[in-house]
Amino acid sequence: MPDITCDVCFHHCLIKDNGVGFCGARGNVDGVNTCLNYGMVTSLAIDPIEKKPLAMFHPGSWIVSIGSFGCNLSCPFCQNHAISMDRQGKRAQYISPEQLCDYVKQRTDSIGIAFTYNEPLISWEYILACAKNLEGSGKKIVLVSNGTCQPHILEKLMPYVDAMNIDLKGDDAFYKELSGDAQTVRNTIAYVYDKCHLEVTTLVIPGKNDTVEFIEETARFLASLDENIVLHLTRYFPQYKYTIPPTDKEHLLHLCDIARKHLKHVKPGNIW
Repeated sequence: MPDITCDVCFHHCLIKDNGVGFCGARGNVDGVNTCLNYGMVTSLAIDPIEKKPLAMFHPGSWIVSIGSFGCNLSCPFCQNHAISMDRQGKRAQYISPEQLCDYVKQRTDSIGIAFTYNEPLISWEYILACAKNLEGSGKKIVLVSNGTCQPHILEKLMPYVDAMNIDLKGDDAFYKELSGDAQTVRNTIAYVYDKCHLEVTTLVIPGKNDTVEFIEETARFLASLDENIVLHLTRYFPQYKYTIPPTDKEHLLHLCDIARKHLKHVKPGNIW
């Protein structure tokens, strides 16, 4: 079978026959770009919507949160690395779209499904199947994403998506450390902001993305789209491969004040 080029994200992986792309979730199966983690659930929980984090989308509500394996970034501070960096899905259990949606429809304490924990857009086919199944039910579709999907995938999904939280992790240089692409993320934010409820999160890491200049640039960019976009500036703690000390609390609050010069809604996170 021929090699294929994956068109789901910016990596455009060239995948050999029976091979797997960078994310660990797209593969070449008989010459077809295949979602290898389709329905393969590694985590399922009922979370408060604020945990996504979404501060201004049905506050006080709860949502079924579901994740699989695989990610198209390699963040050394990943807080869900046991899930997202599991390239073989050892913890996964198959749940069909119909099974998941039946469960969600029966949960009167949940407003819908949040696809989260790993990068959901690498398995966009599963999201789309679930979203179509939930049409007319009143249940919401929420995506918690790193924002590195290609536009043609977003075009398929956005008619069904009610809310997104997208990570904006740093500048171009920092994204290169993460095997990422900053411009792709900015393009995604610019594409979706007027198509669903959008909130943006930056995990503020000392020495990486904690300058006044970067935070002000981020706030200006978001305000150029809509000054009502919610920006979460979240305090970092050592995780996975990073041993950098935690973000200084007072510095984080100062960065929030900087961002508020441009945005109406700036929320500090992990402040305790």
